[in-house]
Order: sequence, then C-alpha cells, then structure tokens
Amino acid sequence: MTDNLTPEQRSYHMSRVRSKNTAPEMKIRRLAHGRGLRYRIHADWLPGKPDLAFIGARVAVFIDGDFWHGWRFLGWRDKLGDYWREKIGRNRRRDAGSFRKLRSQGWLVIRIWEHEIKRDAGGYVDRVESAVRRRCVIVRCCM
Repeated sequence: MTDNLTPEQRSYHMSRVRSKNTAPEMKIRRLAHGRGLRYRIHADWLPGKPDLAFIGARVAVFIDGDFWHGWRFLGWRDKLGDYWREKIGRNRRRDAGSFRKLRSQGWLVIRIWEHEIKRDAGGYVDRVESAVRRRCVIVRCCM
C-alpha cells in the first residue's frame, strides 16, 4: 500500500499527533481531579510512563489510542503496510512488557481505550476512583 500524501504532507500530519496530553487523557484527568483524586502524570520513573500514577495506592492508568496501541489489531493489521504493522506490533509488545513489570512491582494497572472514553468517560473514572480508594484502604495511604 502506498502513501497518498507527499513526504512533506505526511511529516506535517505526523507532527500534529501528540503522545502526551491528548484529548482523551485530559478528559480523564479533569474528571479524576474533580473527584478529589491526586496523581502524577507521565511518571517517567515507572515502566511504560503511565498517563496517571496514583503513587500511594500503586495504581497506574494508561489511556491508549485505538490506532496507536492496536485495539482489536488482529482484525485490521492485514490492511496496513509493513511499516505500520510493525510499528503497532512493537507498541503492543512494549505495552505488554510494561504491564508485566508494573504488576511484578505490586501495581494495579488500568488500561482505558480511546473509544471507551468517548462512550462513557465518567464510568471509567468511577472504575479508577474505586480502585484507588480500595487500594488506599488496603495499604493505608492518603490521596
């Protein structure tokens, strides 16, 4: 499959893609903060740099884009060119490794997909809040 954009056009479009502070991430952050939850963002000392890290409760939240992280990837990977198939495959392997490392360090990992936020952001913040409050009781932390 060939690209239908010139290299300059592709470069411009790719420069607009953000890896941090995306609209879905900002929506979850606003809702969580509004409920009194406090967190660190893009915790670069943790595997995978979780989008939100609730340190005392040891809860890591990843907010993943459907395309970049391969939501139901097996169903559409064959429609992609080699570069994108390999790129998304690497992203998925990296995500799985980060998940395993965090779990082995005692963290609860919550992954929220972009389409889930569009459908029911409040419901997913409920899930995060419940996990954080439950784990704070267990480890006697403060939020």
